[in-house]
Amino acid sequence: MLGTPIDPIGKRILLVNDDGINAPGLRVLEKIARELTDDIWIFAPDTEKSGSSHSLTLNATVRIERISKKKYSVMGTPTDCVLMAINTIMKDTPPDLVLSGINQGLNIADDISYSGTVAAAMEGALLGLPSISLSQQSAYGRRMKWSVAKRFAPDIITRLLSLKWRRDVFMNINFPNQNRENMPKVIAVRQGQRSKSYHIIEVPDPRKNNLYMIGNPHPGQSLGHGDADNKAVERGAISITPLHVNQTHAGTLRELKALFSED
Repeated sequence: MLGTPIDPIGKRILLVNDDGINAPGLRVLEKIARELTDDIWIFAPDTEKSGSSHSLTLNATVRIERISKKKYSVMGTPTDCVLMAINTIMKDTPPDLVLSGINQGLNIADDISYSGTVAAAMEGALLGLPSISLSQQSAYGRRMKWSVAKRFAPDIITRLLSLKWRRDVFMNINFPNQNRENMPKVIAVRQGQRSKSYHIIEVPDPRKNNLYMIGNPHPGQSLGHGDADNKAVERGAISITPLHVNQTHAGTLRELKALFSED
């Protein structure tokens, strides 16, 4: 089923993230959204929820605190934020578009499966809304460079919304860590893959327990061809990847059907 293209001007936009209600990336996203409409609603976690993926709060209450008109802090996950916004406070005035981010750090390759930013956009798609996740490449220990996203995101979002995309598809955008006057190349790419996993760091404990922390990803070489999201950002491009909420692998499904049809 194809969605209906929308003109963002004058439409209602819901902003969410996983870095928390006070995150700089959320403030940047609000500035971007205000170039598209004046009707902006914000529902964001009260604290950072990075790596929460598509988790829901099922065994505790979810508190929603009103910060200001149309801005709410949610004691829950990014998915909770979307679900609660659309099914409670915005129930009678649902958004036309969900924007999630801007995340401080890329959400590409394998990291997509961990990302609360991407999961919030997925939840928007599951609820039948055009949804886009946005992430900014960062250099650890260095100041974030938001200039590419600030300058070019409004046009990219508007152009994406001119398309008809399936209701079970959402968009994932990643911006390179650059200061650019001219628009970087925008490349439509598939999800990539990394060759290494995360650092596991042992933490000293005077009580002799086994304590560990999950550190930053190993800097191992990215896998895949040049049409992958990680390769595009490595080249300084803005990557856009259409993601699908249905995770069924069609090729293997065909093999399974053939295998079990023999019985």
